[in-house]
Amino acid sequence: MAKRSGGTLSDLSVMDLEREISRRRRSVGGLLRRRDKLAAKLAALESEIATLGGAARGKGRPAGARKRPANEMSLVECLYKVLEGKTMSVSEAAEAVLKSGYQSSSPKFNTIVNQALINKKNRFEKKGRGLYTVK
Repeated sequence: MAKRSGGTLSDLSVMDLEREISRRRRSVGGLLRRRDKLAAKLAALESEIATLGGAARGKGRPAGARKRPANEMSLVECLYKVLEGKTMSVSEAAEAVLKSGYQSSSPKFNTIVNQALINKKNRFEKKGRGLYTVK
């Protein structure tokens, strides 16, 4: 590109402007070819993914993705209700929460319950190793 000394385009000569326009036009062709090659590679990858039974990632949730169950109350509220007047282990509390109607699709629900009990020290009290009750 032609050198600028802090001025405006009006400071450049017509010849310098024409050279810059010509340089930019030449680079457009290369960029278009590069874009077309990448688009072809992307199409091939999406086809391979579909062949293997996967879904191409687009906007939104992929088809067949887990949907979070809707619960009437939060896990912490449900734990409080279940533990009121009782002391339970984490696994007992998790089982009681699920029996009360709380829905979770997590394969590690006990871990989630454990984290909720640990993180909400203002609502739950640790009575012993792995034993909790409400405050």
